[in-house]
This record gives sequence, C-alpha cells and structure tokens, in this order.
Amino acid sequence: MSQSPPPPPFQTALLAGALAGTTVDLSLFPLDTLKTRLQSASGFFAAGGFRGIYRGVGSALVGSAPGAAFFFCTYEASKSALARSGVLRPSPSDTHSKALLGSELALEHMLAASAGEVAACAVRVPTEVVKQRAQAGLHGGSSWAAFRHILSHRDPGLSGGGLQGTVRGVATVWRELYRGWGITVLREVPFTILQFPLWEALKAWGRERKARTGRGLFGDANIPPPRSQSTSLLSSSPSGQPRREGESTPALAEVSAAESALYGSLAGAVAAGVTTPLDVLKTRVMLSAQRESAWCVVRTILRENGIRPFFSGIGPRVTWISIGGAIFLGTYQLAVNTLTRVEERRRGRGDVL
Repeated sequence: MSQSPPPPPFQTALLAGALAGTTVDLSLFPLDTLKTRLQSASGFFAAGGFRGIYRGVGSALVGSAPGAAFFFCTYEASKSALARSGVLRPSPSDTHSKALLGSELALEHMLAASAGEVAACAVRVPTEVVKQRAQAGLHGGSSWAAFRHILSHRDPGLSGGGLQGTVRGVATVWRELYRGWGITVLREVPFTILQFPLWEALKAWGRERKARTGRGLFGDANIPPPRSQSTSLLSSSPSGQPRREGESTPALAEVSAAESALYGSLAGAVAAGVTTPLDVLKTRVMLSAQRESAWCVVRTILRENGIRPFFSGIGPRVTWISIGGAIFLGTYQLAVNTLTRVEERRRGRGDVL
C-alpha cells in the first residue's frame, strides 16, 4: 500500500470544510426536504409534498459551515494524533507489517471520523431539529417560526417564574434543541466509519494507480515536489511510522478534485443505503410531538407498520448523499489542493527572499 500524503494544516481543513459543507447543503437542500417528508410519520403529502422545498434553508445556512469545519478539523487532527502515537501501527520488524498497515490505517480513519462526527453534531443537531420541523411544515413552516416555538417551551409546572423556573426553562429549551442527539450520533458514526475509510482507500488506490501508470482517472498525474514536515500536521514514512522533524516526504501523486468527488460519491452511496433505517429513526424522533426515546419509536413503527417504514426515503437518501458526497468531498479536495499550492508558492517566495 502506498503511503498517505501529510494531512492539511488546521487553517486549510477549517476553510475547506466550511466551504464544502455550505456548498453541499445549499445545492442539495430540495432532495433533503423530500427525504424528510417521506420519512415523516404524518405522510409525504401531509408534511408538505412537493411544495415549499426550501423551507428550513435558513437553519441549514447557519449550521453548514461550522458543522463541516468542526468535522474536518477534528478528523484531520485525530488522524495526525493517532498516527503520531503509533499505537495502532504495526512494528517495522513485524513480518506482516505491510498487510497489517492497511487495516490499521482503516481503523485510524474510523476512529478519527467518529471523533469528527461527535464534534460536528454539537452544531448540527440543533440546526437539524429546526430545519426538519420547517421542512415538515410544523409551527408555520419556516426556520424562524420553528426556532421561536422551541424557545417558547416551558415545563408545565414552571408558571410561577423565579430564577429556578428560568433555569429550568432554559434547560427545557436546550433539551428540545438537542432532541435526537443520541440517535443522530448513532446514525452518523456508522455512516462515517463506512464512508471515510472507503473514501480514503479509494484515494490510496488512485494514488497507486497514478504512480504506476503516470495518469489519473481524468488526466495526467500531478506529482508535487517533496514537502517537509514543517508544512503539515504530520507525515508518515512508507513503513507507516511517523517521520522525524524536518524530514522531507517523497513526491506523491495528488488526488484531483474530480477523482475525490467520484470516490466520495461511491463511498457515500454505500454508507447511505446501509444506514437508512437509522436515518428514519432519527427523523421520527426529531419530528415527534412529544419527546420519545428511540426505542419507543422503534416499537411503535414495528407494531403499526412492520419493517417497511425503516427504508422510507432510501431512494432520495442514496441519491442525495451520492451526489452530496461528490460535491462535499470534491469541494473539500479542491479547496485543500488550492490552499496547499498557494501556501507552497508563498513559502517558495519566502525561501528565495
């Protein structure tokens, strides 16, 4: 297996993630709306049908950039920390080290992606609650109306007011904004540990193919000059062990934005199909009139309709995430490649001076 290039610096991951998140959420918002309405317990047409497919776009705008930025910053930093520690890497003296390295890298990617999702959900869950209620036409059918309804929540026994009542009221609003936190994490982590290791593996295959043939899937391979450790968070040697400070990395074929988009589309489609039941469960929990546990929702669905509702919206979900994976990871790779080249040109001019 070929080595991985060094991960992008923190600022690059932050900007690239924010751009990727905003781009994909805005471009595919109508499909997301249709998927939410198909999964609504009230039914597709009762939830709005094909009308007002941009309801809730305001909350998506608020949450897209910070959520994606949180994810990629945590993901790249976690990958670096795990690789630097070497706890999951085979020993260079191990006769099976090459065979082991692939599985160890996949495990690193899974753990890093899981950490990224938990961080992103801190932003994503409140905006998702508001967005899905607006999409389903609840509380007036707009993000602001849905948010105001959540802010108006108070426990029945708190009408007396006072400091204690205020504190409890704020806690109630907070719990309402984070309704579905557990099931969202439960959905996102399995999705991510399928999507990102597969995306990384496809990128590694693409780099190996470029190194072997001199051409990428969509044109000539782009092989940048060697970079030193100081330009990135971490670099690994071919054996998978961390490099010493200042040691340069061999030239690696750069994965293009188009290639990353294709790999992201394939990885997203596979992960979306497998995790559709968890997505249905998350939607039902967030849209329920009263707070219900995920297990209660599961029992209700099974009792009333059997297993079929757990695959509601699988078509729009797979289509949306397949296209979304292409836009999201393609945009991210484009931004990373562009920002990296700008930084290297800047450093080159500084070296000359």
